Amino acid sequence: MKVGERMNDDIIVAIATSRLEAAISIIRLSGQDCIAFVQKFFTGKIINKESHTITYGYIYDDNQRIDEVLVNIYRGKKTFTGEEMVEINCHGGVFITQKVLNLCLKNGARMAEHGEFSKRAFLNGRIDLSQAEAISDLITAKNDYAASLALKGIRGNISHFIEDLREDLIQIITQIEVNIDYPEYDDVEELTAQTLLPKSQLLRDKMNQILESSKNIHLLKEGISTLIIGKPNVGKSSLLNALLQEDKAIVTDIAGTTRDIVEGTIRLDQIILNMIDTAGIRETNDIVENIGVNKSKELIHKVDLVLLVIDGSTPLTQEDYELLKLSQDTHRIIVFNKKDKGFIQNIDGVSISAKDKDINELIQKIKNMFELGQITSGQEDILANARQIQLLEKANQSLNNAIEAMENQIPTDLIVTDLYNSWENLKEILGERAKEDLLDELFKRFCIGK
Repeated sequence: MKVGERMNDDIIVAIATSRLEAAISIIRLSGQDCIAFVQKFFTGKIINKESHTITYGYIYDDNQRIDEVLVNIYRGKKTFTGEEMVEINCHGGVFITQKVLNLCLKNGARMAEHGEFSKRAFLNGRIDLSQAEAISDLITAKNDYAASLALKGIRGNISHFIEDLREDLIQIITQIEVNIDYPEYDDVEELTAQTLLPKSQLLRDKMNQILESSKNIHLLKEGISTLIIGKPNVGKSSLLNALLQEDKAIVTDIAGTTRDIVEGTIRLDQIILNMIDTAGIRETNDIVENIGVNKSKELIHKVDLVLLVIDGSTPLTQEDYELLKLSQDTHRIIVFNKKDKGFIQNIDGVSISAKDKDINELIQKIKNMFELGQITSGQEDILANARQIQLLEKANQSLNNAIEAMENQIPTDLIVTDLYNSWENLKEILGERAKEDLLDELFKRFCIGK
């Protein structure tokens, strides 16, 4: 089914509030003639009432009074789902709520699937896909940043700046198409690599800026995957426990105690760290420990942040130097532990005492490293999830291909294919497909065929 096409006329129903006992529960219905449907078992008169009104009455089932309720009705195409909607506000007991729901099902309504109200809103053209995703993001938000971003998505912020990118792109495509097919338009500037290239490069810069900001926000929403590495017995597990503020990892003086991955999640103000403590990296003949060591090495280049823990009270060993080399191309913080025993190191890093839970210097370094304090609620041009980021990366790659073609003076009728691909990926971010509306834009901007 395409966006804008009507769904089936069946009426869907679901409990819209928590299924725990509360003062009020809301049962939501949507579908053609659902107001008349509810009127069958509701005593209040709602058939001829205006939209967005509330009516008092009782719910009946075969002449038996079920509950005293308030019923909200919503008419027309400007409801959330784009079709008639009713909300029954009943008393919040689990038994009563379920009984009213069962009555709706008994009279012919269908139980809504997960997310089906939002799906209908999308398919009926009331919201785009980015707004639908934002609704889900708001429900699952883990911190203020995620909630703020989701609210912006619901308001259509993503739609707005994607439209701006499409506007820039369509201007480039239109110039090429008109020059190719309608050279008699002497008011259309002559198309050369020198005229198209600056516009395309500026558009690419906009996309790159959005991608960079979006990836930082993604870290704020989902958390920074953080790997703790180091040779055995330098205090990795003690550091994990200090960050988690609980004794999740076993701490002993025996090297090789941690043999597998130990995970946990912590919050530093608005920042989420998804912590991973690993087996101490060393040469070992122990088969089980060696598996843990290999897992540790595999994770080093897959995480957002590496905490390399070194015993700061003793000279660096060959194992320390090997770990410094192994992690040098990562987002890394060198953590010198055991400062309570004295500190003799002369390379850059932070100094802590995991045993004494003295880790403030490390926490501040993490905040500064990711510049999370620079990300404010005022930022507007930010994508909300991995799907959107991936599609913008594809759009950006297609635009880069076009730019390379321009630089190599490839004919413009070949360049336009990559620009079309970029356009299609921008459209898909909002859950739309591209070809027909691209032609509409071309005809709207030029009196082609007069």
